[in-house]
Amino acid sequence: MKCPFCGYLNDKVIDSRPSKGGVAIRRRRACLNCQKRFTTYEQIEDIMPVVVKRDSRRESFDRLKIIAGIRKAAEKRPISSEKIESLVDEIENKLMEKSLKEIHSTEIGEMVSSYLRNLDDVAYVRFASVYRQFKDIGAFMDEVKKLMSRKN
Repeated sequence: MKCPFCGYLNDKVIDSRPSKGGVAIRRRRACLNCQKRFTTYEQIEDIMPVVVKRDSRRESFDRLKIIAGIRKAAEKRPISSEKIESLVDEIENKLMEKSLKEIHSTEIGEMVSSYLRNLDDVAYVRFASVYRQFKDIGAFMDEVKKLMSRKN
């Protein structure tokens, strides 16, 4: 491990413990050169499916894209960053459980929509308006009416 302070390549582990709900190991390290301490996190690298886009392009699953989309939809809404992270964790876990090599972006969008629908109506409508690419105001209004009838 490279020291973030002096760049030296040797260190010693001072303390190790489970972190982040048991999915990572937190290690306190001390540089053998400058003696400064720093923390690292180790976690299992999950093999996520390749995402098939609408135009048939394929790209690696990118958690940050989902977070960015949700944050944009949840802008100025009472949804914490922790809740967004938790939501994306749940989506990633579901994708890993499926053990697929490929998944269509529309399936991921449906999963995000489903979680947002139960979390915050406004964030859901914002996300759906971009994800579903409504053709006109009528299609958009139909979605809002469905949401309103579900709440009554």
